Amino acid sequence: MNDTSLTDNIMTPRERRATWGLGAVFSLRMLGMFMVLPVLTTYGMALQGASESLIGLAIGIYGLMQALFQVPFGLLSDRVGRKPLIVIGLLMFVLGSVIAALSTSIWGIILGRALQGAGAISAAVMALLSDLTREQNRTKAMAFIGISFGVTFAIAMVLGPIVAHAWGLQSLFWCMALLASLGIVITLTLIPNAASHALNRESAIVRGSIRQVLGNSRLVKLNIGIMCLHILLMSSFVALPRVLEQAGLPAESHWKVYLYTMLVSFVCVLPFIIYAEVKRQMKRVFVGCIIVLFAAEVVLWMAGSQFWPIVAGVQLFFLAFNIMEALLPSLISKEAPAGYKGTAMGVYSTTQFIGVAIGGSMGGALFQFHGAAWVFAAGALLCALWLIVGVSMKEPPYLSSLRIALPDDALSDAALAQKIRIHPGVAEAIVVPEERSAYVKIDRQKTNRQQLEALIGQA
Repeated sequence: MNDTSLTDNIMTPRERRATWGLGAVFSLRMLGMFMVLPVLTTYGMALQGASESLIGLAIGIYGLMQALFQVPFGLLSDRVGRKPLIVIGLLMFVLGSVIAALSTSIWGIILGRALQGAGAISAAVMALLSDLTREQNRTKAMAFIGISFGVTFAIAMVLGPIVAHAWGLQSLFWCMALLASLGIVITLTLIPNAASHALNRESAIVRGSIRQVLGNSRLVKLNIGIMCLHILLMSSFVALPRVLEQAGLPAESHWKVYLYTMLVSFVCVLPFIIYAEVKRQMKRVFVGCIIVLFAAEVVLWMAGSQFWPIVAGVQLFFLAFNIMEALLPSLISKEAPAGYKGTAMGVYSTTQFIGVAIGGSMGGALFQFHGAAWVFAAGALLCALWLIVGVSMKEPPYLSSLRIALPDDALSDAALAQKIRIHPGVAEAIVVPEERSAYVKIDRQKTNRQQLEALIGQA
């Protein structure tokens, strides 16, 4: 794309189309995926052959398939193109949704969920967003995707019980098929075509670099964190819908609890995020969230069939969960070495879906053989173990990642990386001549993109 002004921070119409379009595709797919979470345990038990363990497997197998295909799909998009791979992934999601919608057996639901998960398009979506936006606007575009994820999760938790009560569980899967089909239409008609597929290490997985990311102990602790968070989410939602029913709230009214707790948590999230980022207290907020999650699991464990203690536990859970969902990607960005942010995020997403797989399967087995109290007790134990890891973490470096395109004359400067490194506010810098790029980690309180571009221009 033509970039006439590297210092122009206003999105072009093309960039806005790409951001809104890809955000819509991502959200429509996530909406369908999350709508089933609060209802499968209750409505799914009417399916032929259903049990709590198999319901948990149906929830978790989506994450297992995502974990298996996330990185391969991201690498494959470099060869076959971003949009074709996104369309293929969405078609797999549609096929899985139709199979689940037509099935009256839990095994059909499990097969459908597996096919849904196999269409792992997240990495391709982020790579295409990188192709279609300029460096100075990419952070805003990716932040929009992140915000859309949180909003979509909240809408799905409320909408799922309403749709399932009105038209049945199969209607949810027909909705998923329709939403994914709409995503295909948006991909083919609204989202612009990328003129080229330049490798951007800020958003794409770099071949051969996964081992380096896995060997970074600070990143490993964050990956353990996102895995634990989604184990807690999935295992809790295997048991929670049935617990609410036992407390006297019919399944068709569960959305009221989710709506109330989500609204309260969203209002409370922003001050904590500002405190963590502006006051540079991310570790304190991070550890505090683990403690709140521990408290939530203990409250749910001890609540039994008492309605208001259950609501209190759900409220504590969503408060900490939503803060963590915002904090963890930011922490990954801060801790990732220069030039490896995309790979670090790819590994992060994979461990997130491993957590989904473990949480669904573990929660279902515990619920079937020992009851809901054991699910929440196991969650509390997991939080206690996670807290040990969290306390051992170091305060992250408050750094931002940048990719700066290099002009031809700068590529011939063998000392360019060193010149960038000694600039005030620069913590790391690598130059990759074959990508015509410099990858830099900076403290935004001391320097910015414009200063570094000026430095490179002078060099």
